[in-house]
Amino acid sequence: MISRALPDRAIMSDSPAILFVCLGNICRSPLAEAALRAEAARAGLVLTIDSAGTGDWHVGRAPDARAQATALRHGSDISGYRARQVGREDFRRFDQIFALDRDNLATLAAIAPADATAALGLLLDLVPGREGESVRDPYYGDVTGFDLTWAEVSAAARAIVARIG
Repeated sequence: MISRALPDRAIMSDSPAILFVCLGNICRSPLAEAALRAEAARAGLVLTIDSAGTGDWHVGRAPDARAQATALRHGSDISGYRARQVGREDFRRFDQIFALDRDNLATLAAIAPADATAALGLLLDLVPGREGESVRDPYYGDVTGFDLTWAEVSAAARAIVARIG
């Protein structure tokens, strides 16, 4: 099931569980995780937040050094994060799984088990005027791309906190 908005059950839960998913879990999704952790802390919200990738080639590795530097400039240390691949249990453990782009959203929909309870959505659907858009993938560019990605995931993090809080 693909949901375009944060589900009511996540909004009403005492501690919503949110997972961010990109391709390798070393750039966009760890930045989204860090941005939401920071926004939730500022708002005094208790959330379960994690990130994962649909691919497995970076499993166990730290985020890209440029992602780490970008997060650190914004007050978040992600050096201890480690990439992991999304698993079947994630579809039951999390209330909402946000894909960072349409391709990963399609992959998530294809691999979701029949007993999945998580709602799937595209992250930027939460940002007015950005519906249907993908968070830019900064991997093949310079640090400027990571700053733009941070701005996008931070806007989405603020939208999530506003919906929950």
